[in-house]
Amino acid sequence: MKYKLAVFGVKDTSENIVEFIHNNICQVDLVITINSEVLKNNQVSGFKGLSVLTDRYGIPVFEADSYFLTDEKTRAFMEENTFEIAVSMGWQRLIPKYVLDRFEYGVYGFHGNSGYLPFGRGRSPLNWSMILGDTRFNLNLFRYDEKADSPNVFATEMFSITPHDNIRTAQYKNMICSKNLIRKLLRAYQEGNITVRTKSKDFDSWYGKRTAADGKIDFHERTRTIYNLIRGVSEPFPGAFAKCGDQTVRIWEAHPFDEMIDFSAYRPGEIVDIFDGKLVVRTVDGSLLVDRYECERKLATGDLLE
Repeated sequence: MKYKLAVFGVKDTSENIVEFIHNNICQVDLVITINSEVLKNNQVSGFKGLSVLTDRYGIPVFEADSYFLTDEKTRAFMEENTFEIAVSMGWQRLIPKYVLDRFEYGVYGFHGNSGYLPFGRGRSPLNWSMILGDTRFNLNLFRYDEKADSPNVFATEMFSITPHDNIRTAQYKNMICSKNLIRKLLRAYQEGNITVRTKSKDFDSWYGKRTAADGKIDFHERTRTIYNLIRGVSEPFPGAFAKCGDQTVRIWEAHPFDEMIDFSAYRPGEIVDIFDGKLVVRTVDGSLLVDRYECERKLATGDLLE
């Protein structure tokens, strides 16, 4: 069977993009995802089963048995069918060359950073950008090859990361720009005029893999650094955390509180006061107001987060 337009995805953002394309641009002929059993060996933040798209829109959904698309079922499916073009949204693994080669016009996905590809290749670029305190994000729609985040750029859009953003609101902005870029790509595809820029004057740099353990807060760091970590790994990611004795305190929302009040009588990480269930925590250079957190016991003034 021939599939003109396919979408690779495993998340709620993937579902959103499929609905956007299908309802606003053209028919989506196929969705390629993973079955839930694959989650046993792969951490996928924000996973969403996409079989609902068949019931909702009649779109066929193929569920691979491997996130790396190396299983025999996927190999057979690729060999037995033909494909024209694909968009990848929320697929956080390299797509192997044998799959890419099956798409006549290529597979296109997104990667961004504060600069320009190949700067900022690698894992979790939006999380890293927030954690590092970047104030802009340059989103690229690029053609996949067998390497990670190659500078085969079709088009780019840029958005700001403000002090008020967390990872979820940054994802909203990312989705808006992604939709703009997809419109441009599919228009060029329909016109038979996809042009990709492969030359870059920038240099390679890489973001490393992030795990849940990387969300550990160090109260020896400055307030801004702690704040950027918290907002950069908040929901739908595992969240930032600290220890209070033998209890884990998972901090979902916080913001810089005050840098002038004299908190020298308290240790960094110590809870100075509590208002409306919100924690005032001393930092090296000021204080942090923890707006929302989870802990198995009720925290109190004088408790130390470390």
